[in-house]
Amino acid sequence: MGKTVLVTGAGGFIGSHLTERLVRDGHRVRAFIRYNGRDDWGHLDDLPPDIRSEIEVFRGDLKDPAAVARAAADRAWIFHLGALIAIPYSYANPHDYVQTNVVGTANVLDACRASSKLERVVLTSTSEVYGTARYVPIDEKHPVCGQSPYSATKIGSDALGESYFRAFGLPLCILRPFNTFGPRQSARAIIPTIISQALTRPVVKLGRLDPRRDLTYVKDSAAGFAAIVECDGALGKAVNIGRGSDVTIGELVERIGSLLGKPIDVETESERLRPAASEVERLQAGTALAESLWGWKPRYSLDEGLEETIAWIRANLHRFRADGYTT
Repeated sequence: MGKTVLVTGAGGFIGSHLTERLVRDGHRVRAFIRYNGRDDWGHLDDLPPDIRSEIEVFRGDLKDPAAVARAAADRAWIFHLGALIAIPYSYANPHDYVQTNVVGTANVLDACRASSKLERVVLTSTSEVYGTARYVPIDEKHPVCGQSPYSATKIGSDALGESYFRAFGLPLCILRPFNTFGPRQSARAIIPTIISQALTRPVVKLGRLDPRRDLTYVKDSAAGFAAIVECDGALGKAVNIGRGSDVTIGELVERIGSLLGKPIDVETESERLRPAASEVERLQAGTALAESLWGWKPRYSLDEGLEETIAWIRANLHRFRADGYTT
């Protein structure tokens, strides 16, 4: 029998892929969507009609504790993906990030405590909580470092979750994906930025090319969520998932150019540069804990993920503003 499930942030990039995966696995999914006057469902609108028809949409705001409590009341599994995630935007509006990412998480955790049906909570973390790698691969014992307001709020969200596990016995675990990419991701992220510009203009404008990232295909990330929620050994833990290998942004540009069949010329644009002390120089996932807990292995290579992402962006190029900078 499928579980009753709540996914916050279900209309987002990873959230929509997870929602699709859960419906296909036979679960009854309630999607928490931030209300807007257009009544769109975000990326859930991109799902096949047979999947979309199985989703119960709940409109609300994470900052409203009553709405969150109503959404969570009868759910067995709760996946909390709702968050503000764009790092450049966090420089301009840090208080908005605190309200959504920290206070919003507190509202979700309180709603979970009040639910008599709850079996498991999965909080979504990010590799950004580690800051620049002090050693690689980065395991879960690596120190955390808030190098941006975004990463600081995610550190706070994780700490809240850990405290609710210890103080209140909340059946909670934390999944920490490294640099997820794939179809439906916006030009806020590096891979869609490169691809959408390369398909529409002679020169691609980027920030620095030397930072290194561990890039994980979104279907692998969704599989990680589906696995950790059923893993008793993960309770009370934060667990990394990633490919376990990293590339520079410059190397990434070359690989995308190779897959597109053309060289990509790059120009540095100053507004795309992070403040020097805020740039995360290197992220490479240590995944030994996930491997030991549920046999984690990413299914997709970087090139396989890039090929599927390129195909999706080609078909949806009208969605991208390749002539400007998306924060």
